[in-house]
Amino acid sequence: MSSVLVHLQFLLARLPARLTTSTSAVRGDARARGDRGQTTAEYALVLLGAAAIAMLVVTWATKTDVISKLFDFVVGHVIGSVR
Repeated sequence: MSSVLVHLQFLLARLPARLTTSTSAVRGDARARGDRGQTTAEYALVLLGAAAIAMLVVTWATKTDVISKLFDFVVGHVIGSVR
């Protein structure tokens, strides 16, 4: 698998600059050339982090029955305050 990735990277490196850069980079915009795709990568990393934290919270909550205890407490408190 790694040899396939090495060959693919080699082929991509040999592509002409016009095919691998954006139009603004071809015009000479150095910032667009260096930061291209950075925002997308940052969003992806934030989403992965949020998903990991959510998975940990859900796993913890299902193992300890905290959600059902919280629900019982809230419903009991609401019913008790109505009476």
